[in-house]
Amino acid sequence: MKKYLQILISSMGAGILIALGGFVYLSCKDNNAFLASFLFSLGLITIISFKLYLFTGKVGYIFDNKPSFLLDLLVCWIGNLIGSLFTGGLLSLTRIDLIEVAQKAVEIKLNDNLLSIFVLSIFCGIMIYIAVEIQKRNVSNTIKFVGISLPVMVFILSGFEHCVANMFYITYAGSWSLIAFLYIIIMSLGNGVGSLLFWGINKIVEEKN
Repeated sequence: MKKYLQILISSMGAGILIALGGFVYLSCKDNNAFLASFLFSLGLITIISFKLYLFTGKVGYIFDNKPSFLLDLLVCWIGNLIGSLFTGGLLSLTRIDLIEVAQKAVEIKLNDNLLSIFVLSIFCGIMIYIAVEIQKRNVSNTIKFVGISLPVMVFILSGFEHCVANMFYITYAGSWSLIAFLYIIIMSLGNGVGSLLFWGINKIVEEKN
């Protein structure tokens, strides 16, 4: 039980950090999309540095772990959701009003079809797997920093779908519904497929070398 409480608390922290990255993205995306996408990467940089539990950073390693890891992932996903709900709810109470910006972004996502959402989520999963995997390599801190920032910028600028970031956007926009929850599930599955796809490619390359 203690283990799962620790995972829950850790993943709540990760949800808060991704939400803050999403908030700063909303604040400057219309003025400077490149800066907005770069600043969003602060969340993942901190999560990796603090070794927090982020669903999209963990899901690609299912087959490196025991079956019980699936329960870890579920607790992680719930914790990320709680952190996103907490942050989105609190920020909606402040004088900094970006709610309309969030609503427009969420409207685009929820008006998309499920196949499109799933495919966009797959490519986001690939980007996050790359970012996390680079941190495990014996490379310089500069390469590690770039290795996080660039994949995040790519998925943001490309419009790929990150399930935890969208948990925050939907919360802050006040747009939760059964449809929104379904879309979050599809995004989560797509993120997982993308991560596992590149996990498999990575394993094949490692065996060849």
